[in-house]
Amino acid sequence: MRRTPPQVGARSAARSPALPAFLFSACFGLSAMLTLSAASSPAQAKKASVEEGVEVTIVVQDAAGEPIPTAVVRHPGEAARNRVNAVNGEWKNSRVYLPDGSEMLFLPGMSLQLEVSAPGFMLRIVTYDIRKRNNRVVVVLEPMPEEQEEMEEPMIQFGRERPIEGGGAGGPVN
Repeated sequence: MRRTPPQVGARSAARSPALPAFLFSACFGLSAMLTLSAASSPAQAKKASVEEGVEVTIVVQDAAGEPIPTAVVRHPGEAARNRVNAVNGEWKNSRVYLPDGSEMLFLPGMSLQLEVSAPGFMLRIVTYDIRKRNNRVVVVLEPMPEEQEEMEEPMIQFGRERPIEGGGAGGPVN
């Protein structure tokens, strides 16, 4: 009797029962890993949120409700000024970096003080108590008052109590 070689890709009768057992064990192992990771994810998510801080959004607008694209937000302990998004006037962050190189995370229950300013507008200092979520603060900046009237420039006399009489230069005539 002549044997024909097995074709490529064809399964032999001896291998077919082992293949479903392998797939069963792989599926069982995968489902066990997913179950364990799902059970541990809330604890990891809570730990990660504490390490990352809570995001705070500051929206800077003028009196008409339009965003101010040139506004900056700064924490009093921070050296740098943070620019807002020029399109919507928002600044988002979950931390600030202090001059000594450390970072201050925004945590629930914390009172946050920020300075908000823009060219042509009055500086505004905002104090906000951080919550667990939905930390969105709308800050309305008021324009700087225009100068009322021009002041007269005082006449400053150098080294004399009264002006020179006679109207001349006071020097020798050549």
